[in-house]
Amino acid sequence: MRPNDNTPQSQQRINDQIRITPIRVVNYDGEMLGVIPTAEALNLAREAGLDLVEVAPTERPPVCRIMDFGKFKYQQKKRHSTKPPHQSQIKEIRLRPKTGEHDIEFKVKRARDFLAHKDKVKVNILFRGREHAHQNRGKEILDDVIVQLQDVAKVEKPPGMEGRMMTAVLAPK
Repeated sequence: MRPNDNTPQSQQRINDQIRITPIRVVNYDGEMLGVIPTAEALNLAREAGLDLVEVAPTERPPVCRIMDFGKFKYQQKKRHSTKPPHQSQIKEIRLRPKTGEHDIEFKVKRARDFLAHKDKVKVNILFRGREHAHQNRGKEILDDVIVQLQDVAKVEKPPGMEGRMMTAVLAPK
């Protein structure tokens, strides 16, 4: 058993399922062909390599259209399906106090891409060993990254130490 058998799509009659005669026929281009017998309309549809689809069964005479039924069903399904909303994620960018300028620029460019896709960016500066003595260098790097991204991001969490890391969280504007 197919799910949703009572949808309007499954109620539509096509080709030989259309029993009533005569019918009002609209061709593939949308031109009205007039009221003609069902057999003649079926022949016109077969010659065009398309289907005869009942689009207004309650009218007298019923209105049928010559169309590609598979394509029609696909477009209807596509129209009714909706994309799920983007789930904001936290992307992480890791740096060190010794990271070079070019590497920082590359990471900033990557962060810009994340922010453009509506994701938050967590910038981490990891300190190891003697690097703990140079926390001011880490703060300078973090402040520089924040200044470079201030046109596309706002600071959600200002720079602060968390164990061996100094972190800041940036959110898209």
